[in-house]
Amino acid sequence: MIIPEHERSKEPMKGERVLSHPDMIRANEWILREYQAPEKEYCVFVPCAKAKPYHLSPSHQMYDRIIFSVLKPEETHIVVFGTCGVTPRELDTEYPFMNYEFMLGRCDVASVKDEFVRNESRKLAAYLEKTRHNYKHRVAYCLGDFRKAIQKALTLTDVPVTIAPKDETLEKNVQPEKSFKYGSLSRRPYLQDLSDVLCDLKKAPRRTVGVTEQSVNDTDWYLI
Repeated sequence: MIIPEHERSKEPMKGERVLSHPDMIRANEWILREYQAPEKEYCVFVPCAKAKPYHLSPSHQMYDRIIFSVLKPEETHIVVFGTCGVTPRELDTEYPFMNYEFMLGRCDVASVKDEFVRNESRKLAAYLEKTRHNYKHRVAYCLGDFRKAIQKALTLTDVPVTIAPKDETLEKNVQPEKSFKYGSLSRRPYLQDLSDVLCDLKKAPRRTVGVTEQSVNDTDWYLI
């Protein structure tokens, strides 16, 4: 238990205040100071999700189907980042990560988003430094402000992280007329980039990500 029940703030964990909620700050500080990260071949950073716990959310189950079609669970550590700060996913049933209600993507206050990027980039850089020798390879799958945060974090540390989807893939799939011009991370070209990055790191044959009922050969992986 990161924060015992009798020590928790009575302040609601809703709205943009979640980003500076005392219990969220305390939990993030505990991760950066006290948490002992495992030693793994790969670390994959993925965004937090509205549905909780994260690992049961539709988006994370989709990411997992891609990730674990290439990498073995025992060689891979999944770390969530975003509204929750930087959260190793095995902690996603813990308070406060199960208890907040806020979606940064639905927030249209520029100052809130800018402050998020500043703070989250520092947390990410601190986690990367803390775990410098824990992982051999790191991948971050992200869009929007989460992507800005990891990009800024990489200016604060020399620990390498491969970011997916590729910039050129994003530009090929931009929809300027949409509220979210790059869409969601569930889009097939983005998932293909994630799969390609992981296959390349693993030195495994690339696989085709598609939406169909049956693979046409044994190197294809299909999102069903």
